[in-house]
Amino acid sequence: MNHLLSLLVTTGLLATPAMAAMGDFAQGVGTPSKGLAGAGAALALGSLAAAGNPATAAFLGDELELDLACYNADRGYAVSGQPSGAAGTLGLAPGQVHSRSRAFLEPALGANWRLTPRMACNLALYGSGGGNTNYHSATFGASPTGIHLVQVCLAPAWAFRVTPGQAIGVAPLLAYQRFKASGLAAFAGTSADRADLSDRGTDTATGLGLRLGYQGHLGARLRLGASYQTRTRFSAFRNYRGLLPDQGRFDIPSTWTLGAAVQAGAGLTFVLDVQRINFSEVAGLGNPLLPNLRTVPLGANGGAGFGWRNVTICKLGTQWQATPRWILRAGYSRGRQPIPASQVLFNLLAPAVVEQRFAMGATRHLGAAWDSSLAVTRALGHSVTGPNPLEAPGQQTLTLRMDAWDVEAGLVARF
Repeated sequence: MNHLLSLLVTTGLLATPAMAAMGDFAQGVGTPSKGLAGAGAALALGSLAAAGNPATAAFLGDELELDLACYNADRGYAVSGQPSGAAGTLGLAPGQVHSRSRAFLEPALGANWRLTPRMACNLALYGSGGGNTNYHSATFGASPTGIHLVQVCLAPAWAFRVTPGQAIGVAPLLAYQRFKASGLAAFAGTSADRADLSDRGTDTATGLGLRLGYQGHLGARLRLGASYQTRTRFSAFRNYRGLLPDQGRFDIPSTWTLGAAVQAGAGLTFVLDVQRINFSEVAGLGNPLLPNLRTVPLGANGGAGFGWRNVTICKLGTQWQATPRWILRAGYSRGRQPIPASQVLFNLLAPAVVEQRFAMGATRHLGAAWDSSLAVTRALGHSVTGPNPLEAPGQQTLTLRMDAWDVEAGLVARF
């Protein structure tokens, strides 16, 4: 297990669409779901679908799924207005800056086993979230500046058909994180532990959580799905206990998802998912920069974070069985980005501001035992503008921007 986790991390695993469109959460797991813009809580789309709804495993047979995505994001910021140079201010150099780290590979692995006609178990290894910025400019007075966060989850699931068309599932989450930060020495005077604030290399943390799921067929044409993931609580990043709140902790927030799928005939299925991500319950994500930075040191309980608000995401998709061998998909998702205009300064490190995503995909049946799938996703560019709160009022304006592409291929083997 440790060897497999290390392999995924060292090949550059970041959570999809991770900080691409919906904060630090993956838009979807599994190539078929990506083709529906992350929708599919009410469908059994493959063994990796259990990463979103563990109940789906009850409607699958014995299979193995391997996916590989290439994720390319353009992140950056712009500063307008000259720094005042006044005592007690933190002015930024004016101009536009782009992150140099853009392209990443994202593997995912899933397996499903039918234990009895009503019971199945599943194993999914995937990226849950993450983000990366790498500015080769002295953003806060030192270069390079940025953060690198990788979140990987291992989810062994169990699913049971309560009736032939109704199933429940449960999956404990075993999670792993890697994090590093650089170029933040300018905040040393506001840190509870300036020795463990910035440029301390890569640190790791482990965590535990739980996901529950339901999927059911209501008649011949309607399917419903629901899932809930608890907050995943992690051990502390000891090398960054002077930066992240609560002495270096960075949890994954709780989420819930409701989904429906309607079969419209002629092989056509429409899907709708609504997902809620509770960013505000995690101090590192939800605590605002101000007034916290002036009242509590960085790294302490109640210390400053990214100031993200909770978000609700709507995902619409359509799936068409065009021929016995081809399934075609398309999807669209939209959700308000999590960064308020008042919080742009710290979020230069994590400009997760995309709100809309378009996707398309296809699956080709290669025979009774093999399927191959492809999904292409475009996260439309978006920006957020706000003041530099550590400068004189009205002195500087900051703009965060981001857009991304995601191309994923998957292969399923049935056994």
